[in-house]
Amino acid sequence: MKLLVRNLATATTEEKLLSLFSEYGKVQSCTLVLDKSTGKSKGFGFIEMPKVGEAKIAVHKLNGYKLAGNIIRVKRDEAKKEIAEVSSATEEIEHSKVVNADIKKDVVGLGEVQGNENNKNNIYGTIKK
Repeated sequence: MKLLVRNLATATTEEKLLSLFSEYGKVQSCTLVLDKSTGKSKGFGFIEMPKVGEAKIAVHKLNGYKLAGNIIRVKRDEAKKEIAEVSSATEEIEHSKVVNADIKKDVVGLGEVQGNENNKNNIYGTIKK
């Protein structure tokens, strides 16, 4: 299970995170996100723990934990899932717009073909003036 760790002090190192999370189980990977220009921590990182149960315990125990003067926030990383859901919803909306536009063109075209000055068309048939 991949965890997101936020509100880290800039002085926090990957080694410190690894040792902290290792107290609750095996850590598969530990990545601290660094600023490219300064090389300092951006204040968040990712921990990957292979056993879901151990990861849940780590989240429960370490969310709100004070580390290097900061109260850290730990939660399950769901960014990829959310992006996929938003992308899927956007595709559905775009498809709906295309279908609705096609229907509107058909209805407008139908009215233009059958209408004339003396008769008005509606969905129920022709009504004389």
